[in-house]
This record gives sequence, structure tokens and C-alpha cells, in this order.
Amino acid sequence: MSATQSLANHPKYFPLYHFVAFPILTINFGVAVAGLIKAPSLATTWQLVMAFGFLCVLLAARLMALKVQDRVIRLEERLRLARVLPADLQGSIETLRTSHLVALRFAPDDEVVELVRQVVAGKLNNQKEIKMAVRNWRPDYLRA
Repeated sequence: MSATQSLANHPKYFPLYHFVAFPILTINFGVAVAGLIKAPSLATTWQLVMAFGFLCVLLAARLMALKVQDRVIRLEERLRLARVLPADLQGSIETLRTSHLVALRFAPDDEVVELVRQVVAGKLNNQKEIKMAVRNWRPDYLRA
């Protein structure tokens, strides 16, 4: 956390996943493909199947962790919006998509009301647009 988080630097890399496990299993898959091409057999076919399976398990684990994180963010943001939104916007909380809420988490309380108005009006439609509209970035250092 040396630099202040912003739109430009908020993507996070998890070194064990991004720089160790994923590259190793991707290379393993490539080696298995090469092995099957070089010496087709039941054993090399099975090695390829297993290499693909290991890669799928790794990707599934990552996707499940991200889905759980999104659900937690959705809950946190719905609770925050219930606290900070004026009465005329309270009914729109349930209409916001998870992707909207994931992006809105970077907006401070004093900006989130106007951003929600823009999302509800259809002026901001996706995460990138919402994040770009945030003026004073509220960092999230705890994401996976």
C-alpha cells in the first residue's frame, strides 16, 4: 500500500496466483500438448487431460473467490446506500446490478448519491464509466 489507490492503479495482482500457479499450470498444459503431438499415446492424452483439469481447477477457484468477493461488496454497498441515499433513491438500491455496486464502492459517500442518480438515469452503464466518474477515489485495499 505504498501508493494511494486510484483508477489508474487499483487492479490488484495476487502473486501466488498470477505469477506462480497460473504460469506453471499454463506451461504444464503447453508441455502436455507438445508431448501428445510428439508421441501420441494413451498416456500423453491422459497427461493433457490432467493438465487441462488442473488449469480448470485453478481458474474455477479464482472465479469462485471473485464471485464471493462481489457478493460481499454487493451486501456492503447495499447497506451503505440504505444509509446515505435520500428517500427518493431508496427504491433504486435493489435495481442496481452487482457490477454497478462493485464500481460504486470506490465513490465516497458525498459522491455516491449523484453517481447512483446517473446510473438509474442510464447515463452511467458499466463499471468503467462509473469508476471514471468518481472524483475522490475511496480505496479498497482488501479485495482478492
